[in-house]
Amino acid sequence: MRILTLSSSPLSDKSFRIGLGVVVIFGAAEILSAAYYYVSRIHVSQAPLRPGVVAMRTPSVSLAIVPPSANEALPPAAPAAPSVIDRLLEEATALRARGDTANALARLQEASERDPKNAKVLEETAKIYESIQNFDRSNETWRKIQEIGPSAGASFELAATRLKLGVPTPAAVESGLPGPSRLDLGTSRTDANGTLEGSNLGITEVTATETPDADAETNLTLRIGVKKRPNAAIDHTKVKIQVYFYDTVDDKDVKLTDAEVTYEWLTPNHDWASSDPEMLAVTYTRPKSNLLSPEAALSAAAAAVNPGKKSPASKPGSAKAGESGRRKYLGYIVRVYYHNQLQAVRADPTRLLKLYPPSPTASP
Repeated sequence: MRILTLSSSPLSDKSFRIGLGVVVIFGAAEILSAAYYYVSRIHVSQAPLRPGVVAMRTPSVSLAIVPPSANEALPPAAPAAPSVIDRLLEEATALRARGDTANALARLQEASERDPKNAKVLEETAKIYESIQNFDRSNETWRKIQEIGPSAGASFELAATRLKLGVPTPAAVESGLPGPSRLDLGTSRTDANGTLEGSNLGITEVTATETPDADAETNLTLRIGVKKRPNAAIDHTKVKIQVYFYDTVDDKDVKLTDAEVTYEWLTPNHDWASSDPEMLAVTYTRPKSNLLSPEAALSAAAAAVNPGKKSPASKPGSAKAGESGRRKYLGYIVRVYYHNQLQAVRADPTRLLKLYPPSPTASP
């Protein structure tokens, strides 16, 4: 039997392996080349996009952040400081509310010197004159507001009403015309000192002493004692003592004085903590020249006392034309209020109480 045997020579096997290795190496090189080509294209295509992304993000972040920082950079608007006139007007209103009309008029006079045509200042001045029953000066002040005209606003309308309907003058009260509520002392129960029944404060004394003065026609001081009822607790901030001096003009008309009026507490605390009376000295001075300016009369028209406060002395000046009638001291009225309720009243001569009857309540 013939047997077929297949075998390869060692030379042919070696050539095959070499050829196969070359093919594998070539294929690997082709693969690497292709991979490098595609990877390079990817990098090239991505490279120009990066600036675009950054450019887009930067504006978006800037738009989101800049507005808040801009708002924060703006300082808060500071409130406008009130003018000197407004401040003086506020102080005068507060003083009038406490019954300290003398100091209130002094503040208003200072404001009026800065702006003579300020309607609000004139209105407050007129109201204070009404509260102390100086109707001549209140009407004069209302007329000043009317002279300003409609530009004065609500003050102009109020002035027109006051001058047309008016707050009754003392002459109207004396003639029996309707007027604001006044206390009828003839029907009210009072003691010998003029203290109302059930009141917490009373007037213990009013002593008038005239002092010789070479520079004054009249220099007179009232010494006023005010005492609390036994066991009464007094809030001294609620006490108002009003002192009015009156003159005769040409020996016939009775007018509220335009003389210089000052006051001073003689007792240091004047808080009515003890049972002793608190003493107040009020001085009336009329210079021999008999000249006093309307400005000085603002603070001298009435001594409305608020315990603890001190009134500046008014200064004499030139008298206003038309008001230069011969004036002489006539007398006084003293009123004491507590919580705006009348406690006691004293007058000399007593007929002044008929001309100027006290209100049972003080102006707030």
